[in-house]
Amino acid sequence: MQQHVVSSLWRPPISFRHDAGDLQYFKFGISWNQMNGRRKNGESLFLCCSEYNPPPVVKKRKRYRKQYPGESTGITEEMRFVAMKLRNTTKTDITSKKETYEEYDSDADGDGTWQPSMEGFLQFLVDSKLIFSTIERVIDDSHDVSYAYFRRTGLERSEGLSKDLEWFSQQNMLIPPPSNPGISYAQCLEEIAEKSAPLFLCHFYNIYFSHIAGGQVIARRVSEKLLEGRELEFLKWEGDVEDLLKGVREKLNMLGEHWSRDEKNKCLREATKSFRYMGQIVRLIILRS
Repeated sequence: MQQHVVSSLWRPPISFRHDAGDLQYFKFGISWNQMNGRRKNGESLFLCCSEYNPPPVVKKRKRYRKQYPGESTGITEEMRFVAMKLRNTTKTDITSKKETYEEYDSDADGDGTWQPSMEGFLQFLVDSKLIFSTIERVIDDSHDVSYAYFRRTGLERSEGLSKDLEWFSQQNMLIPPPSNPGISYAQCLEEIAEKSAPLFLCHFYNIYFSHIAGGQVIARRVSEKLLEGRELEFLKWEGDVEDLLKGVREKLNMLGEHWSRDEKNKCLREATKSFRYMGQIVRLIILRS
C-alpha cells in the first residue's frame, strides 16, 4: 500500500507580479475555491489590500448637564431662586424682587403678632450698621482685584445709619451695643472674606438685595409708626436704587462667568446663610425687653 508523506515544511510556490513598483497580489500555484479572491485562468488571486469595510463608528450622544434655575441669566438670578425657595410659599410668580421679605411685611399688617418696638428698631439699626460697615470696610481695604469692582457703588449704607443713630442719641434715646445676630454675622463675613472672594461677594450682593427688596420697606413703615413719618438717612438714595443694584448685579454676573460650577454651588449655600442672617436682624424690630 502506497503511503503519501506530506512534509510539514511544504509551502506552495509563490510568484509576485509588480506593476509600477507596487505589489498587486500574491499568486498561488494551488486552487482554493473558498478563498475570498478573484479567479484568473483557474487560479486564485489574493489581493494584498483587502476590500473589507469596517462598520461605521456610532458616536455617543453628548449629554448636557441640566442647568440650575436662573443659571442662564447669571449667579445673581440663581441666588434669587434660592431666596424664593426659602420662603416655602405656594406662589408661583417669582418675577418680582420685592417678594423676598414680603413675608415679614405681611406679618406686620396681619394678625397683630408682628408689632415693632422702639427698642427693637434701634437694635435693628445698630446691627445693620455693623453689617454694612463690615462689608464696606472689607471691600475698601482688600487687595483682591475682584473687590475693586464694588467700591463706591452708591449702595453704601453705613454713613446714613451713623447719622440716624446720632439723631436718636440727641433725642435722649439709649443706643444699644450690637446684639448676637449682628456680631455673629459680621464675624462670619470677615472669615469668608479671607477665604474666598466669590463667597464674600455673594454675601455682599445678598445683603443689599435683601435690604432693597424688602428690608427698607419694613424700616420705612416702622418709621412711620414710631417716628411719625420721619424719613431716616438710612433709607435715602442718591439716584435710582434699582439702577444702582442693577449695576452691581451685572458686575457680579460678569465675574461669576469665570467661576467653576463648584464655586457657584458654594455661593448658593452661602446665599441661604445670608438670607437667614438678615432675617434674624430684621426680626430684631419686634424685640421686647
